[in-house]
Amino acid sequence: MSPPPPPSPTPPSPLPNQPSTPPKKKRIFRGTFIHTTRARQLEVLTRARVGVDEEGVIVWVEREGGGGGGGDGEQGRGEHEREGKDGDRKKEGGWDGVEEVDMGEGEGEGEGERWWFPGFVDTHTHAAQLPNAGLFGTSTLLSWLTTYTFPLESSLSSLATARRIYTAAVTSTLRHGTTTAAYYATIHPSATNLLADTCLAAGQRAFIGRVCMDRPATCPPTYRDASLDAGMQATQHVVRHIRAQDPSGALIRPILTPRFAPSCTSAMLSALGAYARDENLPIQTHISETEAEVALVTRLFPERKGYADVYDAAGLLGPNTVLAHGIHLRGEEVRLVRERGAAVSHCPVSNTSLGSGICPVRELLDAGVTVGLGTDVSGGGSCSVLTAAREAAGVSRLRSAFISGEEEKEKERVKLGVVECLHLATRGGAEALGLGDQVGGFEVGMQWDAQLVRLDTVAPDGRGGMGEGGALCWGGEDWEEKVAKWMYCGDDRNTRQVWVKG
Repeated sequence: MSPPPPPSPTPPSPLPNQPSTPPKKKRIFRGTFIHTTRARQLEVLTRARVGVDEEGVIVWVEREGGGGGGGDGEQGRGEHEREGKDGDRKKEGGWDGVEEVDMGEGEGEGEGERWWFPGFVDTHTHAAQLPNAGLFGTSTLLSWLTTYTFPLESSLSSLATARRIYTAAVTSTLRHGTTTAAYYATIHPSATNLLADTCLAAGQRAFIGRVCMDRPATCPPTYRDASLDAGMQATQHVVRHIRAQDPSGALIRPILTPRFAPSCTSAMLSALGAYARDENLPIQTHISETEAEVALVTRLFPERKGYADVYDAAGLLGPNTVLAHGIHLRGEEVRLVRERGAAVSHCPVSNTSLGSGICPVRELLDAGVTVGLGTDVSGGGSCSVLTAAREAAGVSRLRSAFISGEEEKEKERVKLGVVECLHLATRGGAEALGLGDQVGGFEVGMQWDAQLVRLDTVAPDGRGGMGEGGALCWGGEDWEEKVAKWMYCGDDRNTRQVWVKG
């Protein structure tokens, strides 16, 4: 039996440019609110106000105007209409005199277009790999892991190195508007605990997983769990630490993280499945990212029917499971994923960068599989879920080009539009992580996880419009067009404020 993991480091101080936790108080946010509905439609509420209580929960929405994308927001549901958990709340409950937070008009920032949008949900990213973002060489997945990933992750045995990388990773994701992230850490329990502490100090909602990998044939001798017992002890240590830091799971939660089937023995997978069941823990892992990986799984697990069956047999496939990639799932595997209620994290940037393939997102959605978006740093070169959203649209259009010209309806059907991609970036990701009733939209009862978006407007003389990201307004765009410009041309400079849990 291996000795217990070392104690966790002292929690970090608040990150640079991140405020300490503000005192709990009610706030009223006002302005234009844009989100996707559960029916995957764009909803725009203009001149609206949203009441958020001391716990960061939306308790009422007051609308002067509202409507679908493309409209001017004036065809709403009635002047000064209010919704609340107790019916028509109006101003009961002590809302008079509450601080109102606007979108910054009249504060000397110049002309521009602004709106509140739900915070992004990144369903798959490797916080430890941020220094390798943009480094692919000519590698494919399996050689890239050996050349770039494992050596970098090994270095996080140093807490000084881990602190530097994790501080930068959390700061970067928040700057890009990501209010919820599912993080892979490394095999090191103390460094994983440090990542959890860093997220909590920054106020980011996060799922944090210690990476489990114990198969000698596929893992480096210097970077793997020494044994099944050692790996499970380290994982349990991390789970206990995170639960002690945030007992209610209001912000940070542990998530079991077998790296992927080829890196784990059958015994490790089964032990994690039993632990997930006993402790009601969510699970994240990879599946069917490349054809070579799928072939490797077939060789390593010849008794199983396929990649998805490996996880299912171990008790790792269920409604709390997020599977990254899923590019090469066979039809029966898609049905199994749906039947078990597992979700897929679509990572289009890394899929393109590593030449892994194009995920058939439309078919997954048609089959009833929940899909969110992942940045998959460092296979993906950016922490931006906005970038992942536009790449999701792009690769879906590329995929349509390979469909026979006689199937025009099918060519159009597989394409993902702006609203669908932003839905995947918010509500889709929230549903994948079991947070669909908590974040991803501006509805009564949901948490105030939001970002303030601002686009520059080009002046009549052509001046200005170069300081707030690449998305520019020229004065004639409707709301749907503004949102499209943001998705296709925007970046972190367009995200002016980020709020998590009010």
